Amino acid sequence: MAFTLDPAEQARITTVAQCLHQAARPIKILKAIGWPDEAKANFFAQGAKALPQVEYPPFDPQPVLELVNQARRDILGGSVIDAWLERQAQALETGARMLAGAGTPAFFEHSRQAYGAPTSPMRFDTETPLDLAQQIQTTIQQLDHINLDISPPEFHDADFVAQEIEVAVKKHFGDSAPAIQVVETLSANALASASRIRIRKDARFTDRDAAQLLHHEAHIHVATALNGQAQTALPILSAGHPGTTRTQEGLAVFAEIISGTIELNRFQRLADRVFAIQMAVDGADFLQVYQYFLERTDKPDQSFESARRVFRGGVITGGAPFTKDVVYLYGLLQVGTAIRAIFSAGRADCLLMLFCGKLDIYDLPALCELNAAGLCQLPRFVPPWVSDPRYLLALLTYSTFMNQIESEQALVAAKKLLENTPVVDVSGR
Repeated sequence: MAFTLDPAEQARITTVAQCLHQAARPIKILKAIGWPDEAKANFFAQGAKALPQVEYPPFDPQPVLELVNQARRDILGGSVIDAWLERQAQALETGARMLAGAGTPAFFEHSRQAYGAPTSPMRFDTETPLDLAQQIQTTIQQLDHINLDISPPEFHDADFVAQEIEVAVKKHFGDSAPAIQVVETLSANALASASRIRIRKDARFTDRDAAQLLHHEAHIHVATALNGQAQTALPILSAGHPGTTRTQEGLAVFAEIISGTIELNRFQRLADRVFAIQMAVDGADFLQVYQYFLERTDKPDQSFESARRVFRGGVITGGAPFTKDVVYLYGLLQVGTAIRAIFSAGRADCLLMLFCGKLDIYDLPALCELNAAGLCQLPRFVPPWVSDPRYLLALLTYSTFMNQIESEQALVAAKKLLENTPVVDVSGR
């Protein structure tokens, strides 16, 4: 179906997209709510017994809100494209108000609006992120009896991982490859932008962790940032903001799965983050959430970082956390379902469009119209499992096949078959 826009309409859309991009520039959520390095040092110096003392720099939302209102004066409504532009405007407004409320209960209210909460029903579904986390935990508990040695063969330091990733990104991105930097302090093991991937110096990685970092950070976050920067008519596609986070992180976790780099404890960590956010919503303070993670991992440093993810920007004494981490499981479910639907509909073109910039799944109709009108360009960089989708197609076929057949009776029969089967000693293998 042909789709065209007259020059005046193209100019209007481009003007709005440029205005929204300008509004997005100050909204650097994670940077604005980051904790100073001394917060961790002071916490452990006090025996991990006192609440961290954190203050956030003031954020004036007015310049952002004025630009959003300016953009809205040219958003006419009544079309798929205008609905997309309005979603960007709403996400930016929410992000600005959230940062203005950092350290107060208002931060949580806007965070919940931006990302959802553990008990918020998912779109088109009655299940919640908390339900998903519980299902994952139950499944993992059912696997506890499996006697498999899944300990990693060795751990790698940050310098080794940086060298490995540097080679891989130069091969994939060429002259556009991000710089790889090993830094002293970072709130996560690694963080990525269009121009660099930072790795925390004291982090340790398994063989899967290193590959997971490549597929998650480089092939998703870096690629969509670079592709967004190439959208000269629609620069808002280069801006990551609360409205794009769910799909971005869902794609990144899906990339871990499809590349075979995810591990069981990764699923457990994603579920634990949701449980911890709900604890904070219910009133648990930083110390209580820290103890929760410490009981799960027995690793003080990792437990501090996990608790920090929950409380950064929020209220340390509980009741008002940062809810971003509920999006990982929800986003994974959303992206996985969307990719299955894309192939069921014979629309491989839409799979490519998922990577044309920072976007939400529900932006696809508008972006396809904008592509047909010559305003939105196809992505230059896509993950290996998209450029060569043979394994993806095979996996989708298998999962669809398994979901359509009745397997309960076969499962019961298989369990019965194994009931009296002697256990084979594999310890000396």
